[in-house]
Amino acid sequence: MITPMRWIAESMMKAPVNKIIPFSNVDGPGNRCAIFFQSCPFACLYCHNPETIQMCKNCGACVNQCPAHALSMEEGSVCWNQDVCVNCDTCIRCCPHLASPKIQWLDVDELYQRVKKLRLFIRGITVSGGECMNQAPFLTEFFHEVRKLNLGILIDSNGFYDFSQYPQLLELCDGVMLDVKAVDPQFHQTLCAQDNTTVLKNLDYLLSINKLEEVRTVLLPHHEEQNRKTIEYVVKLIDNRCRYKLIAYRSFGVREAGVKKFGTGILNENEMKEYEEYAKSLGNVTVTLV
Repeated sequence: MITPMRWIAESMMKAPVNKIIPFSNVDGPGNRCAIFFQSCPFACLYCHNPETIQMCKNCGACVNQCPAHALSMEEGSVCWNQDVCVNCDTCIRCCPHLASPKIQWLDVDELYQRVKKLRLFIRGITVSGGECMNQAPFLTEFFHEVRKLNLGILIDSNGFYDFSQYPQLLELCDGVMLDVKAVDPQFHQTLCAQDNTTVLKNLDYLLSINKLEEVRTVLLPHHEEQNRKTIEYVVKLIDNRCRYKLIAYRSFGVREAGVKKFGTGILNENEMKEYEEYAKSLGNVTVTLV
C-alpha cells in the first residue's frame, strides 16, 4: 500500500478526489458539498462504494470495456477522458481491484475554487471517502482556505487514524462523524479487515474534546447480538453528547463478498424501531434511523 505521505510527496500536495457532490443533505446537517477522496485502509464487506477502497492499479481491465471509449492506456497508466464519459460505471463494475479510474488529482486551490462557487448555497462541506484522513496534510491546508468562506467543516471518518495526533486539523473543523462498525474486535476484523482499537480510542477522545458530531453504526441482518453489543457500548459512552445514527444495511452497490455474507435483505421498519427502543433503554441518547 502506498502511504498517504508518499502520495502527497509524489503529487506535490494534490489529493485523489473520487467525486464531488455539490449539494447533499445526507452527509451532515443542512445542505452541504460532499467531497469523496479515493482510497481507504478498511475493506468493509458492506461498503456501498467499494470502488473507493483502492487506488487504480493501472491493470487496464476496464479500458476495452468502456462503451464510451473514455478510457485509454498511456505510458502504462489508465487515463480517463471526462469529456466523453457517460458515467455508466462499467469501469467500476469490471474492476478486479475495488478501485476506479475516474479520479481527479486536485491541488488545494483547485478544490477550494470549486467550493467557493457553491458558498452562497451551502451550509458547509463534508470530506469523506474512502477515508479522507488518508489525506490529512492536504485537508489541513484545504480547511484553512475553506474557513475564509465562513462555511462549516465536517470530517466523515472510519476512525482508522488516531485523531489525537492531528490537533491542528481538528481545530479547523467543526467535528467528526465517526463510524463505529463493531465493538467486538474479531467481528470488526471480519467486517473491515482491520483492528478497531484506534476507532474506539477516537470515540472516547473526540467526545472528550467536544469534536464528535455524530456516531454511525450499520445494523446487519442476522447479527442481532453484534448489533446490540455495539449499540450498548456506544450509548453508554456518548450519554447524549452527540447524535447516534443507526443505519439499516442495504445491499445496493455492495460487492459480491458482502452480499454473500449479509444477503440482499434489509431490516424492516419494526426491526429498526426495536433497535431504537433498545438504544433508548440503555441511557440518554438521541437516535436517528436511516
